[in-house]
Amino acid sequence: MANFAFGLGVGTKSAKGDWLEVYYNQPLLNASETLIKAVAGLVGYQGGNTAIELNASQLNELKAAFVSADASEQTDIADTLAGTEQPLVLTILESDSAPSSTAEVYLKLALLSHRLVKPHGLDLSGMFGLLPNVAWTSEGAIAVDELARRQLQARAQGRTISVNSVDKFPKMTDYVVPAGVRIGDASRIRLGAHVGEGTTVMHEGFINFNAGTLGVSMVEGRISAGVVVGNGSDLGGGCSTMGTLSGGGNIVISVGEGSLLGANAGLGIPLGDRCTIESGLYITAGAKVTVLDDQNNEVQTVKAADLAGKPDLLFRRNSQTGRIEVKTNKSAVELNAELHKHN
Repeated sequence: MANFAFGLGVGTKSAKGDWLEVYYNQPLLNASETLIKAVAGLVGYQGGNTAIELNASQLNELKAAFVSADASEQTDIADTLAGTEQPLVLTILESDSAPSSTAEVYLKLALLSHRLVKPHGLDLSGMFGLLPNVAWTSEGAIAVDELARRQLQARAQGRTISVNSVDKFPKMTDYVVPAGVRIGDASRIRLGAHVGEGTTVMHEGFINFNAGTLGVSMVEGRISAGVVVGNGSDLGGGCSTMGTLSGGGNIVISVGEGSLLGANAGLGIPLGDRCTIESGLYITAGAKVTVLDDQNNEVQTVKAADLAGKPDLLFRRNSQTGRIEVKTNKSAVELNAELHKHN
């Protein structure tokens, strides 16, 4: 029996019965056939992608299935959830197709933040229409249209409900804290971010969903949706990367390994390995860049997009002329010339 992803979740519903969020403590990627077969008969799973709401009796039966499949982590989860009054859901994805429910979206976001899948490794088509806008508060997720009433009730009981944000995405650390990371301000990392082991995110750093780092990085700037930063690369204070949600179109912006974006720099092209963008310089795809050789002689002028993904480049702005220049090694110059020989 084929399986792509599996998760036993506990979450929050609105007064209308709609899912607001789902927490998956230990989502599984490519769960064993033994586990899926053991679970399928209990919940009537017939295949495909589905989210099945569970009652207390089903949870007890599910625990027995986990034991029979030797799935100790899932057994522990079922043990902990026994007796809960919170809504439970079992989400099984046979394939990585576009999600069709809030529970499915949350499972996929969890897979990313648990580092089981890298950014761009999942089909998230149509996810925004499945994620409700939620008030994330000191008392958990609350439907926006229920917030005023809940705040009044809290005041009547001598409490105050603090609203941290109103958004479709919660902060990642309320759902998972990946091993080996440092995070200065947890509110700036959304669920669905992929934070590589060894990454430090300083207080002004930001990582959106389906984006992040693949290894050791210092993040003091913004990693927008869809942007992936390679191992050993650093993003200086206040720098920005152009995501597909903010003007990047269909171009997937990325940063290679061992690269540096200087403070307040910006990136609108895929950047190769061992590249540097000097502080304050924003490189967009259409920016005109003058290519220099090792002696600082002008070789040619190209669009920055023509340099996308090329390694060992230093982007800088000439302080006298204001033009954008790129310093390359000999092989890079030859490669750039090759790009234009058919123009």
